[in-house]
Formats: sequence, C-alpha cells, structure tokens
Amino acid sequence: GTAIGFLMEYDQMTFPEAVEELANLAGLTVPTQQYQQQQGPSKQPLYALLEKVADYYVQQLHHHPNRAVFHDYLAKRGLSSEVVKHFQLGMAADGWDNVLKQFGGNSAALTQLKAVGLLSDNDKGRHYDKFRHRLMFPIRDRRGRVVGFGGRVLDDSTPKYLNSPETVLFHKGEELYGLFQARKANRVLQRVIIVEGYMDVIALAEAGISNAVATLGTATTEHHLKQLQRVTEEVVFCFDGDKAGRNAAWRAA
Repeated sequence: GTAIGFLMEYDQMTFPEAVEELANLAGLTVPTQQYQQQQGPSKQPLYALLEKVADYYVQQLHHHPNRAVFHDYLAKRGLSSEVVKHFQLGMAADGWDNVLKQFGGNSAALTQLKAVGLLSDNDKGRHYDKFRHRLMFPIRDRRGRVVGFGGRVLDDSTPKYLNSPETVLFHKGEELYGLFQARKANRVLQRVIIVEGYMDVIALAEAGISNAVATLGTATTEHHLKQLQRVTEEVVFCFDGDKAGRNAAWRAA
C-alpha cells in the first residue's frame, strides 16, 4: 500500500488528514480551499492558537516574576528540566486576563479563544481566563497537535485539576494524555500502561518508563481502547490503590 493508505488504516485518518500529515513531515503546504468549502471552516487556526498559548505558558514558567512557587513544586516532585521540557509544562499566572490580553486583541481573536475553551464568562457576560495560577499541561492528540489543556493548582484551591471544556478540537473521552509522547519515545510500543493522571505519566517518564498514558478525568472508553489497539499489543491498567482507583480498574476491565 501507499503511505497515505497506511496512515488512513493505522491512525484512522481521513484522506485529507493523511495528505496533510505527510505534507507537514515533508515541509510542504497542501491547498485546502476546495476541501474547506465542502467541510466548513478550517480548524488549523485553532490548532495554531493553542500551540502559541502552550508556548506562552512555557515562557511564563521560565520568566514570570512569580515563577518560584512553580519551580519549587516541580523540584519537590523530583522532575528534571528535561522531563518538564519534554511534556512542555507551563505556568498560568495568577490574574483574570493574562491570556485574554495576550491573545484577545480583537473580536475574531476573542471568538477563537472561546472556541478552544480558554475563556469563561461571568454573570455580566465579561470574559476572563479559564486557567489561573495553575501548572499547565498541554494535551496533544495522536498527531501531536495541542487540543486542550489541563491545569493543577499548587495550593488547596478547588478543583485540584481543571481540564479544557469540550470543544470542536477537544473531546476528553477520546484523548489519552501522553500517548503522543509515548509513541515519540518508543519506535515500537509493545505495552502501554494506563494510569490515573498527568503527574503519574510524568513521574513514570522521569523514572525512565516512557510508555504510560492517562485518561482525562473520565473512565477508560471504547474509543481509548481502540486507539491503543492500533499502537500496542498489551494494555496494563495501573490505578491508585484507593477505592476510586479500584473502581476505575473494575470499570476498565
């Protein structure tokens, strides 16, 4: 078969997605006007926006005046700079409008920020940043595109973890955190370990175990398992030993 056929069968891509993927690998641009007219507006600007925001969060982690508390947390968790860079961890600073000011310069930009779940509205209809004072985890799809974020507080605030809402790009019942990185780190994935959360995936990577993934606050779904069946022969569930972890393991089984 062809490379296009391989991607369509192996990664369950549509024909245009397979062509675009191969073009990206070759550094080429595919004319998409006719296809977009048939399928609706391109999602590429939304993917590009999320990538820019992920880079922005990384820069905040390195340069923001209040970054020390985030660095202290990462150090306490024993995470090296290499692993932090590998997963592109970042920092959403405290404040209601950091991302809004940085990326929401006009009405079109505001529409895009809302479309990808980075803004919320108050009772008066005013926009504000959804993620504030959180350690940020970009969530990538199987092709490596940022489709959403997870954010963890460093104090006793709730919720402890906050995910992007459902959007045109992000469906938490379909994505597995760390799958892109696991495939990138392993030419052949003989086994995949499903753990409970972002930090479990990252802690295992720090320990040299690069084949772990996590669901995003949901039970393991049929879609998750179908994704894994395409890339590995064995799936191991490794949840916490508490009641919630045992229940999750039973549901997955």
